[in-house]
Amino acid sequence: MTISLKDCVKLTGIVIVCFCAVFVCTFFLSFYLDVLPLRDSVTAETLPLYDAQIATAQMCCAVTGGVLTLISVIMLIFYVKLYVDTHAKELGTLKALGYSNRRLAMDFVIFGVSVFIGCALGFGCGYASAPFIYEQLTIEGMSVNVNFHVELLFALVIAPTVVFSALAALIASVALRRPALNIIRGIKKIKISKTKVHNNKKRTFVVEMALKTVSANKLLTFFVAFSCFCFSAMVQMGASMENLVSGTMGWMILVIGLVLALTSAFMALTSLLKNNAKTIALMKTMGYALYERTTAVFIGFIPFALLGFALGTAYQYGLLSLMINLIFKNVNEVPDYTFNVNVMFITLAAFIAVYTAISAIYVAKLNKVSVKEIMLEN
Repeated sequence: MTISLKDCVKLTGIVIVCFCAVFVCTFFLSFYLDVLPLRDSVTAETLPLYDAQIATAQMCCAVTGGVLTLISVIMLIFYVKLYVDTHAKELGTLKALGYSNRRLAMDFVIFGVSVFIGCALGFGCGYASAPFIYEQLTIEGMSVNVNFHVELLFALVIAPTVVFSALAALIASVALRRPALNIIRGIKKIKISKTKVHNNKKRTFVVEMALKTVSANKLLTFFVAFSCFCFSAMVQMGASMENLVSGTMGWMILVIGLVLALTSAFMALTSLLKNNAKTIALMKTMGYALYERTTAVFIGFIPFALLGFALGTAYQYGLLSLMINLIFKNVNEVPDYTFNVNVMFITLAAFIAVYTAISAIYVAKLNKVSVKEIMLEN
């Protein structure tokens, strides 16, 4: 066994994302299954609201489950590659001793434990909060009881665990398809750059390092953008939903968004600092100031952070517009929805403050990186 349960503890990001996805899907799907048989008892006056609630449950599950499942897959790819890189000597030695790629990859099935923990916790909490959520969703005069659905346990806990375990083994198998010596040395596929030399000479060393840092950390770039996307979309959506539905649902969306945003941000920045420790230490010994080292490591991700915020703003507006103007168009009690400029600027100010504080923490960590520590690690 090359992977221990202790290594799985580091997969906190996957646990949190799976928890959020299954938590939301559990009470929405449970509500959908429990309210569907009651259609015959719905009056003609409340039928539009009933149909709108059904459509909302379907759409929320599809959007939340689909997006967070995709994020979980990307996180799984990231963690598997990170484990292969950090345990390159051990894995390369085992491969040199005759272990096949399939044999080594099968040990990565244990990564499914993190998926199981997240899904199981989300499923349990989803059902525990279902009675309270039902009160917010059900139509006046209609009584909906919470029933346990075994098919949801299979679909939301067992099936994801099996699928993600197999996927982890497949990703590891692909990552290990290199000669044993290359794995030990950490050598990856060499890409021949077609960039002209005279173009590179026009750039300063710090700017060139910033561009190389972004291009060499594509998955981390995605997580930075996703973190900002979650912050922007969920905070604005939670604040905007106060006048549309119950305040409880708005607060729930806001909290889930902040948890996802902060998890992605800390995961990305921690890995970024670790991946560039050698470069940071060498720049420090060569006399580069702290702001130059900060620029080389962090500055290239700012455009992607702003892009994530902009996409999150557009996403939440589009989603709420679709729900209010299309799904609830025949329901008289639902107010009109327009883009809330004040909420957008307040969220932008909070976004700048929060991410500036997070960046300051990692800049302080960056300043503590020394050549002696790097040499001792190697």
